[in-house]
Amino acid sequence: MSEEKRIIDTGGDELERSQELALRPKTLGEFVGQKRVADQLDLLLSAARNRNSPADHVLLSGPPGLGKTTLAMIIAAEMGAPIRITSGPAIQHAGDLASILSSLVEGEILFLDEIHRMSRPAEELLYLAMEDFRVDVIVGKGAGATAIPLELPHFTLVGATTRAGLLPSPLRDRFGFTAQLDFYEDNELSVIVERSADLLGVKIDKAAVVELGSRSRGTPRVANRLLRRVRDYAQVHGDGSVGIADAKAALQMYEVDAIGLDRLDQSVLEALVKRFNGGPVGISTLAMAIGEESETIESLAEPFLVRMGFISRTPRGRIATAAGFEHLGVTPPLGASDLLPNAISIFDTPASDA
Repeated sequence: MSEEKRIIDTGGDELERSQELALRPKTLGEFVGQKRVADQLDLLLSAARNRNSPADHVLLSGPPGLGKTTLAMIIAAEMGAPIRITSGPAIQHAGDLASILSSLVEGEILFLDEIHRMSRPAEELLYLAMEDFRVDVIVGKGAGATAIPLELPHFTLVGATTRAGLLPSPLRDRFGFTAQLDFYEDNELSVIVERSADLLGVKIDKAAVVELGSRSRGTPRVANRLLRRVRDYAQVHGDGSVGIADAKAALQMYEVDAIGLDRLDQSVLEALVKRFNGGPVGISTLAMAIGEESETIESLAEPFLVRMGFISRTPRGRIATAAGFEHLGVTPPLGASDLLPNAISIFDTPASDA
């Protein structure tokens, strides 16, 4: 499983991002969900247009697949400005960033994905660029080195991160607006599925739309991926139109259950409930029980299982909650709910594998 591409994986590769391009909304009016963030962005961009000036720098934070890149492109479209796209891992030297910044034009949008993975020297250069719109170019070495200030056009930096806590405070504080994106409701995902199906020319029943929305783990990227796979199934096994039977059969083939758990998620939950009677059990022991790596469970399966309330992390190890037992149709052991007050957040220090 760790080497396979999971159909419910919220990340996307370059090929998938190019496929998504045609499905992305172009304006805030077309953007579905994230109403709080959309309203705040609309106010910020409208004010900037009224002043005829570039918008403040924007930081978009949240799990992958929720629309950070889409919002960056919408910001550029709403401002009528060109957009330059790069990522933190691609900027490992201050000179790389200086080259990009010096080539920007007035009002251009610089979208910096995975901004938390940028190198420290580049971060320090970015501080001055964001605040004073200039960079200092160092000429020479040692005692004879000279800093030559280079003026930059006024630009808008849109940073995207899945781990806002890794950004240093001086960088976070230079953003004029920070947006935290939340997971989508099922009804919002159903609207997204219906819109994407229309753009792809797929005829789909309302019941199938609702079914896909409910299995998409609160993530539009997963919803669009499931739609494409269900479309494939309907084209091969039917006349191309997607009914509820096609949707259920296709998702069963890809081992995605009624609430979006896939084979890895179900293996973790079943091992915890049926082999270890609900735990607590250490992550390494749990990983060995299902033949996976500990890192795979922690990064791919645990976040969604914890968010759904099926498992919890405690100082003694992982435990299955009463909801986790019920999802598998297993009667919780007496006193299982008493473990819940001891649960700690998924973002806390991982429990030791005693």
